[in-house]
Amino acid sequence: MFLTYDNKKDEKDILERTLEAKLNIVSGHGAKNKLVHGDNLSVLKTLFSDYANKVDLIYIDPPFATNGHFRIGEDRANTISSSNGDAIAYSDTLIGAEFLEFLRERLILLRELMSDRGSIYLHIDYKIGHYVKLIMDEVFGIKNFRNDITRIKCNPKNFQRKAYGNTKDLILFYSKAENPIWNDPKAPYSDDDVERLFKKTDRDNRKYTTIPLHAPGETANGNTGKEWRGVTPPKGRHWRSDPVILEEWDKQ
Repeated sequence: MFLTYDNKKDEKDILERTLEAKLNIVSGHGAKNKLVHGDNLSVLKTLFSDYANKVDLIYIDPPFATNGHFRIGEDRANTISSSNGDAIAYSDTLIGAEFLEFLRERLILLRELMSDRGSIYLHIDYKIGHYVKLIMDEVFGIKNFRNDITRIKCNPKNFQRKAYGNTKDLILFYSKAENPIWNDPKAPYSDDDVERLFKKTDRDNRKYTTIPLHAPGETANGNTGKEWRGVTPPKGRHWRSDPVILEEWDKQ
């Protein structure tokens, strides 16, 4: 999947011609972290020497192509208020193709820093996010798109617009290859969760639930399409897990 637009650079040129930054790194004894102040394009290129193919996790929150200035001051009622006298914290004035290429250059360098099991999360909004997804499909491969995560905003900033509420941003989650590191995010079940999700009770008074042993889709090859205990999956489905695992579950 590729987007075509004016002034789109060749990927090889981005990798070879991006200039490195000169970093003056100051850190305490034994420090393992770095906070770098600089143009992140040249800084990323500089990090190649130490971190190419080594970074397991990246989170970025780039500008949203709003064509506006964001200000900061000491006397604000809340985080979305601003005064003409406030200092400009940052300017978000790149839009259209210029913004997309700005982001694409950095994503290409970030990909080269990622390990083979690395992942990247990119925070963006609904106005430009669909274009950004196509850029990420191009850089990382559409097969490595993992999730579109919804981030619900605490203040929708909808005011009087005649439209559905602007209540969310999105986070695009990609990996570099097919087997990324995955630490399953879990939270303890509440009492309400237990009552809602585990409605059956066994003879020892333990609560449980059941799920089908099969799932949609047939497999052309592989064990999940084969017989287990003389039974094949229903037409149009396959065993949810390898029959070896089903056998182990049955023993348990």
